[in-house]
Amino acid sequence: KNIKAYLFVTIGMLLLFGSCKFNSEMQSEGASYLQGEWKQDSIPHQDQMLQYTLTEFRFTCDSIYARMYVHSKTKQIADSCYNNGSWVEYAKGLYVVRGDSVIVDGIYVKENGKQKLSGCYRQGQYLPRFKVASHSKDSLVLENKYDQRPIILRKTKDVICVPQKRWQ
Repeated sequence: KNIKAYLFVTIGMLLLFGSCKFNSEMQSEGASYLQGEWKQDSIPHQDQMLQYTLTEFRFTCDSIYARMYVHSKTKQIADSCYNNGSWVEYAKGLYVVRGDSVIVDGIYVKENGKQKLSGCYRQGQYLPRFKVASHSKDSLVLENKYDQRPIILRKTKDVICVPQKRWQ
């Protein structure tokens, strides 16, 4: 009796988990209106700010790639990293859209896309939360839930989602 019950449970678990694949290696489609490359050209009053960041995003299927151009008038980091107050940071991750929110789960990476474990600037998790304030075919306005300043983006390139293995 116990062997039959054990076999029944084991076969049931194999069927259940064997047919599902968690954290699939293949991308899902993502939000169609986000697909593309987007660029932030400026921030209101950026000339008066001590530090600001202009961001470029690439949304491909359910993946997001971010390039952040940081400008700083004050030296808050090591001299070897300061680079006359201008540097670029990179991140990649997965995103989901829930209602009017874009939720990103990602990591900071090097320019080549490899995970950044040490060095200048940010490392570790990249976890922004954006509210989609508005969007059209060629414009996207995001509000960072931790900053409140709008990120006004213009589309620079269309991208058509063709799901493939992640991070290619």
